[in-house]
Amino acid sequence: MKSTLKKRWGRIALCLCMANFACAGMAQTNKKLDDQVINTMKTATQFMMDKVSYNGGFVWNYLPDMSRSWGEMEAKRTMVWIQPPGTPSVGHLLLDAYHATGDEYYYEAAQKVANTLIWGQLECGGWNYVFDFAGENSLKSWYDTVGKNGWRLEEFQHYYGNATYDDAGTMEAAKFLLRMYVEKNDPAFRPALEKTIDFVLKSQYPVGGWPQRYPLMYDHPFQGKKDYSSFITLNDDVIPDATEFLIQCYQAMGLQGVKEPIMRAMYLMISLQQGEPYAGWADQYTVDDLKPAHARSYEPRSVNTGTTVRLINLMMDYYKLTADTRFLSGIPAAIRFLESMKLPESDVKKWKRQSTNPEAILVPRFVDPDTGKPLYVHRKGSNVKNGTYYIDQNIENTIAHYNSATFVNPGELRRRYEEVKKLPVSELAKNSPLLQDHLVPLPKYYTRLRGKATEEVARKLVQSLTKDGCWLSPLKSTSNPYKPYTVSGPSEETKYIATFVGDEHDTSPYPCTTGELCISVGDYIDNMIKLISYLEK
Repeated sequence: MKSTLKKRWGRIALCLCMANFACAGMAQTNKKLDDQVINTMKTATQFMMDKVSYNGGFVWNYLPDMSRSWGEMEAKRTMVWIQPPGTPSVGHLLLDAYHATGDEYYYEAAQKVANTLIWGQLECGGWNYVFDFAGENSLKSWYDTVGKNGWRLEEFQHYYGNATYDDAGTMEAAKFLLRMYVEKNDPAFRPALEKTIDFVLKSQYPVGGWPQRYPLMYDHPFQGKKDYSSFITLNDDVIPDATEFLIQCYQAMGLQGVKEPIMRAMYLMISLQQGEPYAGWADQYTVDDLKPAHARSYEPRSVNTGTTVRLINLMMDYYKLTADTRFLSGIPAAIRFLESMKLPESDVKKWKRQSTNPEAILVPRFVDPDTGKPLYVHRKGSNVKNGTYYIDQNIENTIAHYNSATFVNPGELRRRYEEVKKLPVSELAKNSPLLQDHLVPLPKYYTRLRGKATEEVARKLVQSLTKDGCWLSPLKSTSNPYKPYTVSGPSEETKYIATFVGDEHDTSPYPCTTGELCISVGDYIDNMIKLISYLEK
């Protein structure tokens, strides 16, 4: 009996010993992968800062030999792009990496990016989409060639010389400078940050909204229509982004002077909602009467269903920030408007695209605010000189680069609305920086952590780093180099109705199908944030 027990306990002890060895081996393996991840992150970042950036500034994509590079359009080597995923986005990522690792290298790299942005900050306090270390004449030359000939990118066809809120450019840079300042309360960043805050406050209209560009300019009437850059703008979240920046200034710095502008902007959203039966929101509004307005030639005066979905969600967020039920009052009418715009099955078939969500309905993107008719966008011609955009009620053969219809899910919006209504006011007060009487730290990470990266994902990213120290990605889009025109004039050409680019004179980007590899700033950011999420396990 004793002999049997001894054998049994011996086997148990052996199993425990083997398990301990296995655990120790696993821990050692995990520690090795952790070290590899940390080394990979730093190697990739050193490559991006030392080999790819220009004086600490970035565009979006580069050929490995640096012979060509692109932001939203092809860029000169000396240019710095502001729009995400450009230079401010890299700065945010560097601060995130600093928070994840504690390595001062990332903070120093973020300092370099911040100083680059300060160099490119306009006298008004904001930023254009892009600036050029080669100087103003070089930038103007780019606008007169590459920019002017991007058929579908009308925002680059005219050089204003002022700052833009479009595509989150100025606000992405502003939020990064705020983070840099509050990280260590470094006074070196205070002047540029204050200049930016002053820009945001000065450019706000008394009614509460912001224009697309500032200082206000009216010098580019286009195709017989007024210059839209001074209109109150919701498109691309101009007002929500500016409001969010001021909220962050309030919560992180305690600036009392920004609270009234914050509330003025938020309550304007209630006023901008249209009345029934088309109770949605537009992308732009004329300043004097707050009526829907046009923008680019393929952005007609309309109520926008996609913008309406975003604003419904935003109004719920504003309710959670304020506990004011007025932000919820217009939501049922907005949902009814979306439901009323459901297109018949015959139009769904013509659209030739399907949603993966069985609850989703297809609706026109643009709706005439007076009649409720859908406004579908088409084009003819082949380039800037001979091409034209036009509007009708035919859902077929619409432009590819800007969807004329979209899938929305009113049921999901209604469920979220019902849930938000039930939230206790005490919970709202606890979670809202506007309802606190003390400073509220900014989030640890700004770049979105898309779930936890597995060991397998982390290992693949470690292994895929090249010997040079970079990640190479398929080039997603390319463009025609600038080519002077030899002929021009109206054209009835229909070859480019549903393409991203026209003929060889069109400098607009289009999908690259050759498999050519590039150094992608967006993929660098995405890969880094995956590795950060792995370290957060």
